[in-house]
Amino acid sequence: MHDHRACANEAARRNALHQAGFKMLPEPPSPHINPFMPERVFVLGGTGTIGRATVQALLRAGHEVVCGVRAKPDRSAQMSRAPADDPLAGAQLRQADVRDPASVLRDGFQGEHFDVLLSCMASRTGAPKDAWAIDHQAHVHALAAAKQAGVGQMILLSAICVQKPQLAFQQAKLAFEQTLIESGLNYSIVRPTAFFKSLAGQLERLRRGKPFLMFGDGSLTACKPISDADLAQFLVGCIADSSRHRQILPIGGPGPALTAREQGELLFQALGQSPRFKQVPVALLDAIISALSLGGLLLPRLKDKAELARIGRYYATESMLVWDPVQGRYDADATPSSGSRTLKDFYADLVAGRVTINRGDHAVF
Repeated sequence: MHDHRACANEAARRNALHQAGFKMLPEPPSPHINPFMPERVFVLGGTGTIGRATVQALLRAGHEVVCGVRAKPDRSAQMSRAPADDPLAGAQLRQADVRDPASVLRDGFQGEHFDVLLSCMASRTGAPKDAWAIDHQAHVHALAAAKQAGVGQMILLSAICVQKPQLAFQQAKLAFEQTLIESGLNYSIVRPTAFFKSLAGQLERLRRGKPFLMFGDGSLTACKPISDADLAQFLVGCIADSSRHRQILPIGGPGPALTAREQGELLFQALGQSPRFKQVPVALLDAIISALSLGGLLLPRLKDKAELARIGRYYATESMLVWDPVQGRYDADATPSSGSRTLKDFYADLVAGRVTINRGDHAVF
């Protein structure tokens, strides 16, 4: 097992000697980490929450970053650099339609050479049509364009829930994962557990004095949530760390797995309130799904709502941890941890107003 304290002590020792005027030989690199060389990285999904953190991590590491971004009314088609106060500042922006393979090649890669394709891109809602268009087909287009651009490595942000696929977006993600594995490129497929922002949706409810809602007794599911910055650092680390190459990598944040009840207790603690919970039966979700599915036979728009309800039920009943198919259970101990920021830290900052969240289409969860 890697001893992080020993590494920290050795680094401190070397720094003290350096400050004292001793000449130090270069540290030998880790057997898994190649000596640093800046890479030219094409990023998809760079304007999302995880994407922005990843672009920042890439830039801090010294890589050259080009982001393929969607056209927006408030974004000039000629804009090639983000404003100085934008989290993407330092990266080059290129507007491209990820649904159009010609646009990805022409407007995104522009006939230039790149070393790495890193994708944080995902469908907004998880509805079947959107999922197959973005989670699968758009990635297929990008992979083909990347090969033409000389890319030899792809890092894909996937999701840990694909290990028990029951939903359209999971099937779409898995289909592209397989395409990537068979592509011949060096790959790292990163499957994170829950994100902090997905576990903060009840803050305003609790501020209004209402109880924390949980399915069953709050122990049905657990996860090891990871911060945006810690996940971004892990993704960027996949570029040079050969132990992560040609691997499917489940990853969670630091500390033990947390149940829904424990997440609620942490949020109440951050608010300085006594915990109050309300149990919601899973059968209620089943009834909603049945009603929407029936209505979808007459109104097509209700079919997507039924799928969103199924997604909600999945997250209400399935843990975001590594699944052990032999034991038939989720295994918190087998779920790797990375980073240092905890959900408790995040809740404290959120309540104090030091951070904000925009859950967008994922508010349904």
